[in-house]
Amino acid sequence: MPEVLKAPLIVEFPFTRSLGPVQSAFLTGLRERTVLGVRTSAGKVLVPPVEYDPVTAEEIRDLVEVGATGTVTTWAWNHEPRPGQPLDTPFAWVLVELDGADTALLHALDAEGPDSVRTGMRVRVRWAAERTGTIKDIACFEPYDGEQQAQPRPHGGEFEDAVTGIVAPARLDYTYSPGRAQTGYINALAEQRAVGQRCPSCRKVYVPPRGACPTCGVATDEQVEVGPAGTVTTYCIVNIKAKNLDIEVPYVYAHIALDGADLALHGRIAGIPYDQVRMGLRVEPVWREGGRYPDHYRPTGEPDADYETYKELI
Repeated sequence: MPEVLKAPLIVEFPFTRSLGPVQSAFLTGLRERTVLGVRTSAGKVLVPPVEYDPVTAEEIRDLVEVGATGTVTTWAWNHEPRPGQPLDTPFAWVLVELDGADTALLHALDAEGPDSVRTGMRVRVRWAAERTGTIKDIACFEPYDGEQQAQPRPHGGEFEDAVTGIVAPARLDYTYSPGRAQTGYINALAEQRAVGQRCPSCRKVYVPPRGACPTCGVATDEQVEVGPAGTVTTYCIVNIKAKNLDIEVPYVYAHIALDGADLALHGRIAGIPYDQVRMGLRVEPVWREGGRYPDHYRPTGEPDADYETYKELI
């Protein structure tokens, strides 16, 4: 039996968002080494601040300044920091109720080890050397043996050159394994073949294979070679250029039912003007030299397939 494939994958993108008046004041305040919260009509001080009361849903704008010291309410030790986390050495994730606040702020605590962290311990903000108006302006928390700071005091939330928007990078890196069924499918693609698996009950052929029939719930062990040609069942025209993708817009992405398959896969259509792509168009794969999968599909020149032959695969 061939070895099951696995590979590291990274999903990463920058998330750009604008800030309302409350979040703008909060992040600008961090840049100025000031921690702001918001007071609800019930007198509770929320840190981080929100724009609407989580209990009454009323709009709240009553900003107050709270202390840069606080108390750990709960924690968890992080043995192996990941890229982009606040510290590159083991640390504790902590929820800290800052002096004057009634809710807790999540951040990192720089501590010697898990035995040095406890619920109820006193901590203070360690400010970043360079601050730009993000949550990273708090570099982390650190142990603190001083007294509690003053009660919250009103703050107008006004700063020079206020932060009005942020770009937050989102990243997920993990190891992915497609399983035995799709490992066979991927290995066949390297040989310029397309294979699926047939359900022993309903006899449908799934491409790409899933290892089990989603309708009957039984294992699909019988391998079936399909294609290479197929039929466009439906499609969309892409007008937005993707970053790092060297394809000129507009172009067409389509669902393609390969001959002999009972499930459509998706692929790019080329070799024809985008406005001439249509349902029922007969296409075939085009392989790049040394490629492990079709670069795109192009028209075969055959007459269009009859709608009745693919209507169940749209």
